[in-house]
Amino acid sequence: MAVRASSPAGAGVGRAPKETNGRAAPAPAGGPFEALAGLDRLIHEPARLAILTALSACASADFLYLQRLTGLSKGNLSSHLGKLEEGGLIGVEKSFVGKVPNTRVTLTEPGRAAVDGHWKRLEQIRARASRWRPESG
Repeated sequence: MAVRASSPAGAGVGRAPKETNGRAAPAPAGGPFEALAGLDRLIHEPARLAILTALSACASADFLYLQRLTGLSKGNLSSHLGKLEEGGLIGVEKSFVGKVPNTRVTLTEPGRAAVDGHWKRLEQIRARASRWRPESG
């Protein structure tokens, strides 16, 4: 189950929350740092973001490639893939190559849109943060 931050009523007045693969990302109420709380935690978790970003650069990847790329243990990678599959962001196909099990992972279209949108939001937050100045008081 994905954990998502929610914004208080009235946050982001005049702007509707963006929809990402069935998960609404709340519009930020203020500066760039508040916007971080509105990021989709299913995607933003570092290991899952690495997996999704790697998959966005290729048609598919096998389990061992993703394990080497991320440095995750088999159990951790399997757990993250299960959460991403449950969220509809990836597809997992298990088969055998000869007598050797093979797990192939692909990014779904909603998954591709979600990870692309996530990176765009991160870039927007980064740009806003670079212009941000603390209020003098």
